[in-house]
Amino acid sequence: MLKLLDYNFKLALKNIRRNPVLSALMVAAIGIGIGASMSMVTVNYRFGMNPIPQKSDVLHYVRLDSWSADFPFNDGQSPPNQMTYLDATALMKAKRAFRQAMMSRSTLAVEPENREERPFFVEVRATTGDFFPMFDVPFRYGGGWSADADEATEQVVVLSAATNERLFGGEDSVGRTVTLSGANYRVAGVLDEWAPLPRFYEPNGAFNAVEEIFIPWQLVVAKELPRNGNTNCWRPLDGDGFQAFLNSECIWIQFWAELRNDAERGEYEAFLDAYVSEQKELGRFPRPLDNRATPVMDLLQELEMVPDEAQVLLGLSLMFLVVCLLNTIGLLLAKFLGKATEIGIRRALGASRRVLFQQYLVEAGLIGCAGGVLGLGFTWLGLKGIDAQFEDEVASRVMTMDWNMALAAVALAIVASLVTAIYPTWRACNVQPAAYLSAN
Repeated sequence: MLKLLDYNFKLALKNIRRNPVLSALMVAAIGIGIGASMSMVTVNYRFGMNPIPQKSDVLHYVRLDSWSADFPFNDGQSPPNQMTYLDATALMKAKRAFRQAMMSRSTLAVEPENREERPFFVEVRATTGDFFPMFDVPFRYGGGWSADADEATEQVVVLSAATNERLFGGEDSVGRTVTLSGANYRVAGVLDEWAPLPRFYEPNGAFNAVEEIFIPWQLVVAKELPRNGNTNCWRPLDGDGFQAFLNSECIWIQFWAELRNDAERGEYEAFLDAYVSEQKELGRFPRPLDNRATPVMDLLQELEMVPDEAQVLLGLSLMFLVVCLLNTIGLLLAKFLGKATEIGIRRALGASRRVLFQQYLVEAGLIGCAGGVLGLGFTWLGLKGIDAQFEDEVASRVMTMDWNMALAAVALAIVASLVTAIYPTWRACNVQPAAYLSAN
């Protein structure tokens, strides 16, 4: 068997070299088709990845329908995608989940220790201490802050690896001081490299980079920090100032709960319903009950993280691949039928259809393999082209191939070439030897 395979392999290489132009055209057709299709397959694959597979079924995004009775949020299809300050703080105080985290975004100015360096702005996530163990956030130095630090509104920070590199040259900075917008903060920890894709914990901008600095959420209230994110209100504020905003029906906070099993999830959903029913008696929540604790992957699907344009382009690219393969069928048919005399003589000398069929399939497989390798290059160029259309970090994180996609591209090329070779090979193997023997 191995000898036969080796013989067919050598014969296939010889046949490919005998007609290099036709062989190159087939390799190019397969490569271009694979490149176009795999570029879009990769984009869709990357958009649809599970960002935290070890815990995605126990992490739940919590939403309450506190919106207007007359103008439902999202046409009544789902509750608001964020929460009011009143509700988020009430859920935190209830402590009904194994772990829970409320969060929002802000922007602050970092003032380097070296006064000759200019201050720079950073993206800040204000959250609670459970954020780090909930989401399995890795640390290079130190760790997050405790629940006591949350209660005491301690001025502590966790730095990203990149920010620590910029401020402290990558050294262990735990215990050192960072100045943010004029206030001093103690470094509690430094993250290791961490870039979940998508950034599932933030439904607004799920493909942006992870924040550069993390601070305790209560500092948002204590220091009246600016908000950097979506804020939506369905009724005017009752008064002026920051406290009036906190007491309003404006949604701007994300809330997550870790519920370890179905029992905990059921109990938590019952708690949410009871909480909203209580608030209804106080004149809030005019809409029917629609409270949700949604697991990560269900949330990503509900929010349609894969853009419609990407799915449309995927369909078009697969159609283009089919066109390329049809052209390959034509080229293979011309190539194999061009050997009709040779095939007739070999048949007359005793070669069976089965032996010829195997030989030409090996040849088609080699062409497909070469097309797959070329397709990897075209896929890389395609992803770079898509990358060039974006100005932020989203593209550089999404428009990349991993080994799964690379192997899939080569495998698709080989399978496609073998499938397209079936009809031309069948036609070639059914050549009648007598016609060519009489002609010679």
